[in-house]
Amino acid sequence: MSSSSTVSSSPAWQALKDHAATFKQNENLHLRSLMKDTERNNSLFMNWEDIFFDFSRQNMTTETLDLLMDLACTCKIEEKRDAMLSGVKINSTENRAVLHTALRNQDRNAVVEVDGVNQIPLVYEVLDHIKDFAHRVRSKQFVGCTGKAIQNIVSVGIGGSYLGPEFVFEALKQDTKAYEQARGRQLKFLANVDPVDVYRAIDGLDPETTMVIVVSKTFTTAETMMNARTLKKWLIDSLSEKASEETIVKQHIVAASTAIAKCTEFGIDAENIFGFWDWVGGRYSVASAVGMLPLSLHYGYDIMESFLAGMHSMDIHFAEAPLRSNLPVLLGMLGIWNSSFLGHSSRAILPYSQALIRFAAHIQQVDMESNGKRVSIDGQELDFEAGEINFGEPGTNGQHSFYQLIHQGRIIPCEFIGYCGTQLESENMTTNHDELMSNFFAQADALALGKTEEELIAEGVAENLRSHKIFPGNRPSLSILFARLDAHSLGQLLALYEHRVFVQGAVWGINSFDQWGVELGKVLAKKVRSQIDACKTNGEEINEEVFNSSTKLMLQFYLNNSKK
Repeated sequence: MSSSSTVSSSPAWQALKDHAATFKQNENLHLRSLMKDTERNNSLFMNWEDIFFDFSRQNMTTETLDLLMDLACTCKIEEKRDAMLSGVKINSTENRAVLHTALRNQDRNAVVEVDGVNQIPLVYEVLDHIKDFAHRVRSKQFVGCTGKAIQNIVSVGIGGSYLGPEFVFEALKQDTKAYEQARGRQLKFLANVDPVDVYRAIDGLDPETTMVIVVSKTFTTAETMMNARTLKKWLIDSLSEKASEETIVKQHIVAASTAIAKCTEFGIDAENIFGFWDWVGGRYSVASAVGMLPLSLHYGYDIMESFLAGMHSMDIHFAEAPLRSNLPVLLGMLGIWNSSFLGHSSRAILPYSQALIRFAAHIQQVDMESNGKRVSIDGQELDFEAGEINFGEPGTNGQHSFYQLIHQGRIIPCEFIGYCGTQLESENMTTNHDELMSNFFAQADALALGKTEEELIAEGVAENLRSHKIFPGNRPSLSILFARLDAHSLGQLLALYEHRVFVQGAVWGINSFDQWGVELGKVLAKKVRSQIDACKTNGEEINEEVFNSSTKLMLQFYLNNSKK
């Protein structure tokens, strides 16, 4: 892959820099003017399957699109994409392939090799295992240690082992088919090591009908393993009069992990360990056992199979569609335009669907852990800033929270996500949905067009209030409109955003698939924990050679005010 220094000095990059400068100088390029150009608007949207993608409210012209496609070609997007999809070890710092797309490949006979081994049969071996296990649990063939059916699942994991599965869980709660499949069942997620999170996860659950899934690739993640031990103790303390410790763990704890020896040492039956591979990054692992196991236990495997099929359909589109009509490429290049050339460091993800309440949180990790880098893939320091700050909240809640800043404060590109139908199809709910979607359409135009002083004068607004009520407009946004929200379209949405991350990383010339920035805090936290234990257990003083004076003062305050 070409390095970032090559990219930023390329003619294609420089052409976009020069082009971006014209948008800051030319009033005719305000969106208020651009949106009057029907020919332009008709060139800046795409319709694929049941997805309508409108990017006409971006600060751009058709020339901008041409220049962005030139940059995509310069950066060899297609070549890099094909390398990833074929199993080349593009994660060079960890010497790993990047094959989350293999997890949802719908062709059992496909061949995707890593180190000469076809990975597709291995993927289906795990999927078949999940399908069989989920069926046995849901049909009461596999029961708890007292013979009662398993009705409650607590999935214990953090980061990618939690955010993605929780997003999908929340999104399908009111889907008609998924709702019926989950009737009478509970799925909870335990991520934070905070004891409050533990309490909330198990509050109201019957241990006899509860199964714990420990999600940890290495079975060493500090927060996950502490929570796993806590729940193991809860189960044993609750059920020890009714069954042996060995039986309790075997019937109530399973794992998604590659560390079979550590899992069995924990007491988990080898038959109840569901593997995945080092070519699956945590934030891309929803389609692996990490997400498929808890979600299949809750919603049934058939629902989740439809989710995988949706992801695969977007994977095929990404692999085969020409760049100019390729949704992930368009979404990624618009991100490059806004961040690298127009200088917008943030973006707002705004789903007009309460079902997507955890989507922005998941994409924060997918995007920011992937592309929050300061060096190129060849280790050279970037001469520009990569990555963007992602945040969001479902509409209309966000409108009464942070839209003030977006309309009249800082310029933050917005991504509106909407659905033509609601998951609740009663007449009253359809009326509510129309009201919701009226805001979806209105907010995009309000951001683009704003409100002028002349319009305020015509409306008779008092002079002393006019400056307060002016909306500058020219705030860029894009709109993604799906026909419906179900498991299939949900898979398409997630795969679209996953591939957007790849496109932007490929242009910037960075490695989107390692995350060394996560490690330093973990290392330091171990030192702090050791110091706390030594102080509480042995009465030792804080080691001034290890901690600076500021940290020492805070630690001392903590020790003075916490229980031993």
